[in-house]
Amino acid sequence: MDQITLRVPVTVKSKVTQALKDKIIRNADQALSDIDREAQNLEFQAKRMMTEQAKIDAQGLISLRAQVEEQKQHIAAAKAKAQHEREQAEQLEIGSEIRQGTLEQTVVVKVGDDLGKLMGTEILLEDDKIIAFRQ
Repeated sequence: MDQITLRVPVTVKSKVTQALKDKIIRNADQALSDIDREAQNLEFQAKRMMTEQAKIDAQGLISLRAQVEEQKQHIAAAKAKAQHEREQAEQLEIGSEIRQGTLEQTVVVKVGDDLGKLMGTEILLEDDKIIAFRQ
């Protein structure tokens, strides 16, 4: 066998522009808004369910409270993460580069090829347009 076809990762990076920074902040704000709405919804449903459960069974009420507290902790963790991401977005410097994700590339390699060089491929974007390929 002289060659083999591989799928190698390609890192996608974006050059930070004001438009990208604003978009990231908007997305974080939207996530925070969604999380707040989810917390309010949980609070409303929890009150209703606890009232109903209290009429049926006190033991079930304890279990229900534990489930509600677990959900509240999950929501609080998601909110903290979204707030942290928003703070990081605010600190982004225009012109810097940030990692946006990873894609895959199919390549044919032969004996003697430099695999390390193939593994370091990057695509650089600016406002969603490809501006460079790097190796």
